Amino acid sequence: MRKMLILAAAMAAFSAVPTKAQVSLDMSLITCKQYMESPPERKELIGNWMRGYFSATKNLTTVDMRYVKRNNAKVLGYCKSHKNVTLFKAVEKNAR
Repeated sequence: MRKMLILAAAMAAFSAVPTKAQVSLDMSLITCKQYMESPPERKELIGNWMRGYFSATKNLTTVDMRYVKRNNAKVLGYCKSHKNVTLFKAVEKNAR
């Protein structure tokens, strides 16, 4: 009986805790159009993830901010005229 009460109390406490929906993004499927239409905070998140991902593929451990700004401008320029291309492809073609 006591175990049932403890279990019931635990379940009641757990169900009272608000939960947030988990959202995941498949970064390889995001198009330039989707990226450009994203809210600023999502753009920043996606941009940072892409920079980290491609830095890791080149085995870089430092961030040169001159290249970040230049690469962002190049990728956005490319995306404006290639809206259906994935963001991965845009970064591969334009980031150095």
